[in-house]
Amino acid sequence: MDSFRGQGGIQMLLNAEQEAQHIVSSARNLKMARLKQAKDEAEKEVALYKSHLETECQKRISETSGSSESTVKRLEEETEIKIKQLKDSALKVSKEVTDLLIKYITTIKN
Repeated sequence: MDSFRGQGGIQMLLNAEQEAQHIVSSARNLKMARLKQAKDEAEKEVALYKSHLETECQKRISETSGSSESTVKRLEEETEIKIKQLKDSALKVSKEVTDLLIKYITTIKN
């Protein structure tokens, strides 16, 4: 009977060892699943943040591009106004300048 008890004890130990292996294996699988889930969530967050940053960057680029285009347009308009003013001013004094030149050319100094 002692050998029977010894056999039964060994069998119980083998069963306990197998059960422990199943528990450890289940825990390891659960841990791996949690790590994979955490990695997937982190990748989603990184992609969302990257998308947000790209959107902000494009927004700033469009804002600065728009303002530089408007600045160029404003400067062109101001330049055209200045050119027109100079031409008008030149037309006003051109008769006087012509008369002055003719006077100096035709006047003889002794």
